[in-house]
Parts: sequence; structure tokens; C-alpha cells
Amino acid sequence: MAVFTAVTESELAQWMRHYDLGEVVDFRGIQSGIENSNFFLTTTRGEYVLTVFEKLTAEQLPFYLDLMRHLAAHQVPVPDPMPRADGSLFGLLRGKPATIVTKLDGAPELAPQAKHCAEVGHMLARLHLAGRDFAGDQPNLRSLPWWRETVPNVLSFASDSQRALLTAELAHQEAFFASGDYAALPGGPCHCDLFRDNVLFAEANRDGDGAPRLGGFFDFYFAGCDKWLFDVAVTVNDWCVDLATGRLDAERTAALLRAYQAVRPFTPPERRRWSDMLRAGAYRFWVSRLYDFHLPRSAALLKPHDPGQFERILRERLDGNVIPCPDSPCN
Repeated sequence: MAVFTAVTESELAQWMRHYDLGEVVDFRGIQSGIENSNFFLTTTRGEYVLTVFEKLTAEQLPFYLDLMRHLAAHQVPVPDPMPRADGSLFGLLRGKPATIVTKLDGAPELAPQAKHCAEVGHMLARLHLAGRDFAGDQPNLRSLPWWRETVPNVLSFASDSQRALLTAELAHQEAFFASGDYAALPGGPCHCDLFRDNVLFAEANRDGDGAPRLGGFFDFYFAGCDKWLFDVAVTVNDWCVDLATGRLDAERTAALLRAYQAVRPFTPPERRRWSDMLRAGAYRFWVSRLYDFHLPRSAALLKPHDPGQFERILRERLDGNVIPCPDSPCN
């Protein structure tokens, strides 16, 4: 969520004529993130987020916006896209697709405890089940085909040991994706990017014993139809790790997996392939962060993420730092 495309007050005023959202009170850019131009928008009717899409096309965008509307209608707390006067969920702003969505309550919990991880696991399982009857069908655009395309572009920036790992892990993931177990994994719409900064807690009760109240999941613009286990692995690799070392925290991991499986238990192939999918989740973000770090786009506000974090996570998973599914309620 950097600002690649600046929007002037006059452009905003013209844009808002397409909405019945009241008068603009405040408008400011959001600094975090690296994919789209995002702005907090406050009007006399409420608080919203305006997003200008830098990579997604007008043909791709309906999948994401329709998915968010579908999930919101199924009581999953996500931003709800606001319809324009003509009923559409997006239009062109400065020649790029753009949309306005509701702003969720709360703030990110960047130092999560087991109780926060449990809330995330529970809601992620609800999201997966709510998406089963979603009509849209678009693959995860940052999956194996993208890895194959992107890895050759980043190898020249890598050390010898990094090049060896990037190449070997790609071969491992190609074999995994071609396996019968992978074909048997259940799936559907996934968030695919459920990091700590993409979840809000409205009442992040750090010191009390009560459960925090999850405000919602946001930033669905990497979403796609994928294996549900991949979504869980991506989430665990961020929420349940020590960021400095990449090692999994046993208590947080168990809390997230138990809460998830209380809603949707893992299947036998999911349990067998948990380690492979944790590696897949780490590899996806190592590759993308290498690409964004070494081949960045210009932006008014841009903070590229450290690719070393997910290199450490991948190496930890290869070294056997994989906490298996807890015994209960999995069996």
C-alpha cells in the first residue's frame, strides 16, 4: 500500500461525484505496502479506503471485489466495496482501475500472542468455508507458474548458496505440485497474503486474559483460488514465527492450527504435506521480495520488505523446524 499514483483534490472531487458517500472530510496516503496506491478517505458518511490498482487490470479486478462482497455477505469481516451510481464496484481514476471500500475497525497486532493466532486461525477457516459457493474462479497469480517466470530474473542478484537454494526448491515444488497428494488437497478462494499487517484487532487486549476481538481481514488483492493448506501455511509462516530467526513458536502455531481445525479439520493429504506447503509459502514470499527489492518500481511512498526474512524461514523449514498438526482436534 504505497502511493505510486498521486491523486489531487480536484481529481478526488470529480471521482466522488460517482458515489453517494457524502462530502470529503479527510484524504491521505497510506505508506505501508508495495503493490497499489491506497488512501484513507473520511467523508460525512463514514471512513473508507480508496485504492488505485497499479498492476491489476480491469478484467482481473471483479474477482477480488466480488469475493470481498461475497465474504462480507457471509459475515466474514472484510472490507466491503462500495457501489458507484451505475452499480459498478470500480471505475477509472487517472486511467487506472480504482475502488472505494469500507474501512475496518482496529489496528494490526504486530507482536501476536497465542490468543491472537487462535482468532486468526478460526476466522481463516470460516473464510475458506464461506468461499465454497463463490462463483468466481481465478488462480493464485503468485503460484508455481509465476515462480518459474520470476526466479530467472532474480538469480543474478543472489549469492551462490542462494542460487542453489532457489533452484533446488523450485524443483522440489514442481514435483510436489505434480503429486497425487497435491491434487487431492481441498481448495477454493484464499487470501494468500494474510500477514500480521493485513489483520485488524478492534480490541487487542494485550495485558488481559480475555480473547481479543478480531476487526477483520483486508488487502485481498493477492487473493486467488488455491489449496486451502497454502493459505494456512502462509499465515503460520508470519503469525507464528520469530521474525529474527524464522523459527516457529510452538504455542502460537498450535493455537492457530487448533482453532482453524475446530472449524475445518485437515484431511489426511493435508497432514502428510504440511511440511511441503510451509516450504511453498516461504518460497513464494522469498521470491517476490527478492524481485521487489532488486527490481523495484518508483513510488512516492515505498518501503520494500527484507527478502532475507523468508530465506531464513525457508532454511528453517528445510532444517526440520516444522511443528506438526496438534493431536486435538485433528484426529
